[in-house]
Amino acid sequence: MIKKLQLCVIIPLLVMFFGNSITVHAEGPGDLFSESVILIDSKSGNTLYEKDSKREMYPASITKIVTAIIAIEEGNLQDIVTVSENARDQDGTRVYLLEGEKVTLKKLVQGLLINSGNDAGTAIAEHLDGSEKAFAKRMNTFVEEKVGVKNTNFTNPHGLYHPDHVTTAQDMAKIAQYAMKNETFREIVGTKEMEWIGEGWETTLFNHHRLLWDYEGTTGVKNGYVPESGHTLVTSAKRDGMDLIVVTMKAASKYYIYKDTMTLLDYGFANFITDEIKKGEMVTDASGREYMLAKNVHVAKRDEETINLRVNKDKDLVVKIGNREHLEENVLVEQERNDLTPAPTATSSDPANSSAVNGDAGTKSSLIPTIFIFISLLIFFFIMNVLQRRRRKKKMQQRYSDSIVYSRRSSYYR
Repeated sequence: MIKKLQLCVIIPLLVMFFGNSITVHAEGPGDLFSESVILIDSKSGNTLYEKDSKREMYPASITKIVTAIIAIEEGNLQDIVTVSENARDQDGTRVYLLEGEKVTLKKLVQGLLINSGNDAGTAIAEHLDGSEKAFAKRMNTFVEEKVGVKNTNFTNPHGLYHPDHVTTAQDMAKIAQYAMKNETFREIVGTKEMEWIGEGWETTLFNHHRLLWDYEGTTGVKNGYVPESGHTLVTSAKRDGMDLIVVTMKAASKYYIYKDTMTLLDYGFANFITDEIKKGEMVTDASGREYMLAKNVHVAKRDEETINLRVNKDKDLVVKIGNREHLEENVLVEQERNDLTPAPTATSSDPANSSAVNGDAGTKSSLIPTIFIFISLLIFFFIMNVLQRRRRKKKMQQRYSDSIVYSRRSSYYR
């Protein structure tokens, strides 16, 4: 009975004692149909899952994300655009613009994103730069300089196939992350339906991104298809304060592209949270120089993962989440020793441990009571075992004595 009691107490204690050092990794999202995918946390930009995300792919109509954000940020949405013959004759999905039709730039952006109008894309390009070729140069400069992607090259504003019109899932995730920060863009890509009254077409446009209806929390962004690219999809979704972006590229059907996207979103929402490191946090580099966080930094992590901060040789912040690391540039301000600094936070009050957030210091302090209880119980059970052995020995001696007495009595009565 005592042994069973000991096991019942020791096993939970072992779980408590080693729980902080055991990392339970959630299973991945499983097999996916798309050839290239990525899941990122939109607030932090952290990659939560990827498969061949740096592989060069044909984007198809997800190209229109770039065309739209350029029109919104660098154009005047109230401009009146005159549709050209070239725009009217564009191949593929259209909003059936007529040559000479006059449309506001904003309405063209809506037709571009909601109904995937290739004719609207050409009209936008010609209005801003005179031709698709000139606008493509603007697109490439924009994504490289403003978004910071390096592996993308656009040759047109709509995504119709061209062998040099390429991108990666990783680049498209960054582009979508950038675009979704713009309120006008967010509003348009989140529009499920709108009345379209044009000279050549009067109808109700329904957003081609079906997850706006079929997946709770979806906020955008764009789907695409040409035979050479297969089905492509960029999706943003928000739940419980967490924003995720999924890019899935080259799936064989719409069913597969949507299934993969929902699988990745489910995986992200179930296994990660977005944490925030507050402005004013102090970090010390290897030589002892102090730096202050100049703005809030978001981090995507699992519940059990700890966050640690350090400063690299370029004075950038390196954020380590569990076994993963990412770089935050231009967020640190070096502090002079006589500068007034913010009151120390719970994670930065000890300079020696100022680079840990929810990290080693908190873990060590929380382990001390557990270790004390664990050792105390080991001593207790040791003493109990000694006393138990003594009682057994005493009982055995008593039985032996009783047996001798009994034997003598038996021989006396024979």
